[in-house]
Amino acid sequence: MVPAFAAEGPDMSAAAPRVSFVSLGCPKALVDSERILTRLRAEGYEIARKHDGADLVVVNTCGFLDSARDESLSAIGTAMKENGKVIVTGCMGATPELIREKHPNVLAITGPQAYESVMAAVHEAAPPQHDPLLDLLPPQGIKLTPRHYAYLKISEGCNNRCTFCIIPALRGDLVSRPAGDVLREAEKLAKAGVKEVMVISQDTSAYGVDVKYEGSRFHDREVRAKFYDLAKELGELGMWVRLHYVYPYPHVADVIPLMAEGKILPYLDIPFQHASPAVLKNMRRPAHGEKTLERIRGWREVCPDLAIRSTFIVGFPGETEEDFDMLLDWLDEARIDRAGCFKYEAVNGARSNDLGLQQVPQEIKESRWHRFMQRQQKISAAQQQKKVGKRLPVIIDEANGGAGKGRTKYDAPEIDGNVHVTSRRPLRTGDIVTVKIERADAYDLYGQAV
Repeated sequence: MVPAFAAEGPDMSAAAPRVSFVSLGCPKALVDSERILTRLRAEGYEIARKHDGADLVVVNTCGFLDSARDESLSAIGTAMKENGKVIVTGCMGATPELIREKHPNVLAITGPQAYESVMAAVHEAAPPQHDPLLDLLPPQGIKLTPRHYAYLKISEGCNNRCTFCIIPALRGDLVSRPAGDVLREAEKLAKAGVKEVMVISQDTSAYGVDVKYEGSRFHDREVRAKFYDLAKELGELGMWVRLHYVYPYPHVADVIPLMAEGKILPYLDIPFQHASPAVLKNMRRPAHGEKTLERIRGWREVCPDLAIRSTFIVGFPGETEEDFDMLLDWLDEARIDRAGCFKYEAVNGARSNDLGLQQVPQEIKESRWHRFMQRQQKISAAQQQKKVGKRLPVIIDEANGGAGKGRTKYDAPEIDGNVHVTSRRPLRTGDIVTVKIERADAYDLYGQAV
């Protein structure tokens, strides 16, 4: 066992937060400590020799043997007595109840190798001193999107095994981020001027299933890694919150009241993929079209202006004309606002290649694609016409004096429609303005800022 130590470094700034660090356990734990200390120093933290006088203490614990656990608990106790603000990480973090039983007032507990969670807890307790003249990175990190909107990834991987998809083979099973980490990132985006955040993952509504909805600290409270809880907290940050890649599980209904209340945007991006039960079964999608229609009706009863966009596949192996007609009938009944359609392609490694189903000829795929798009275009145009005469908030993506292009709450960037805006006053990118909608086509709206 490597003995406890407190690392020390030169004083970088009188204003820099000071962190005292204790590392216990094996060489692997020591490497973890080195990585955390490297991150701390890179962000401008001073590493203090003593607990007393530091802004907080990080204790990297060992839990391999009873004697190691006792030593770790003792080190935590000393840090609590001498400082009072303690973050616990390392192997004992896998059994947080043992730590809380002895030391209920520690600031945060993370598991081994949870570098991001440790740093997030440090940032929460003692925010780094950002100097725009010296720091290489802004607090919110480097973004490739325009300043006024950003994507927020809440998990990696996927537990579904759709036969046409190889994402689980590439990215593995679902791994959800702690809710506290997600919310801290979102909060930084809000402080940096982001007006709209797009929540993304492979399966957003499955968020937290892998960690059994485990809670984590955000400010003065614990937030569960659960779809509804995360959406509710994001809705308090003052940004437009848009949900993407949501599979229509029953608990999606829980977030619809948040949309009706204006907490998050009345928008769902749901990859339905098809409507025929036979095709969905061959795709290994876990729902049937009839249930989906019932859910859509239920959502709209709670939030009548809910916008739904989706993607579909035509020409999947085994798809019959009857299956395709069922999809067109589903579109007529569902009346979704936006839909993209793809002609099935065999992806190397996908199980759909080996189902033994009859392949759909290319010319039939082409025909079905055109028929799908023509049907959906009529539906989209009718949905757009409902907005004519209304006054809608529009976020401006492009501005050129008194002319600009933006989007309503019902449209995501790059994939949905635009609002072409004229204004008596100069427009600015990132502004949210009220626009009276004067006319519409199948995809875009046109109006005057009021």
